[in-house]
Amino acid sequence: MIQPLRALDFPGVAQPAPHYADAVIAGNLLFVSGLLPLDMQGRLVGGNDAGAQAAHILGILRHIVESAGSSLEHVAKLTVFMTDLGQRAAVNAARIACFGAWRPASTLVQVSGLIAPGALLEIDAVAVLT
Repeated sequence: MIQPLRALDFPGVAQPAPHYADAVIAGNLLFVSGLLPLDMQGRLVGGNDAGAQAAHILGILRHIVESAGSSLEHVAKLTVFMTDLGQRAAVNAARIACFGAWRPASTLVQVSGLIAPGALLEIDAVAVLT
């Protein structure tokens, strides 16, 4: 029998724009919506530094994954959308600081822009619930 999907919003995470959830649980998988480098008031965090923006986003991801009962070691897939691939090294450094030796499967896509003015990247993820 297929279990019903559960849409989740998390305290401490800026509320998503209308009609989507922070994450959805489907079976034993957690699908995390695209995360932007925004604080609780919707202000950009990290200025023009993709590494600082990535660190902020990955902190939000950690909060969501742990609040759902899993851990970063169970993040199976990341998709990173970047406006400037020239800052890729800074984003990679933030990923290493966040994940340590664990290397989730990953896709990197260059985009012409993101919905949040000044955002240099957006990250979504899939994690296994433990």
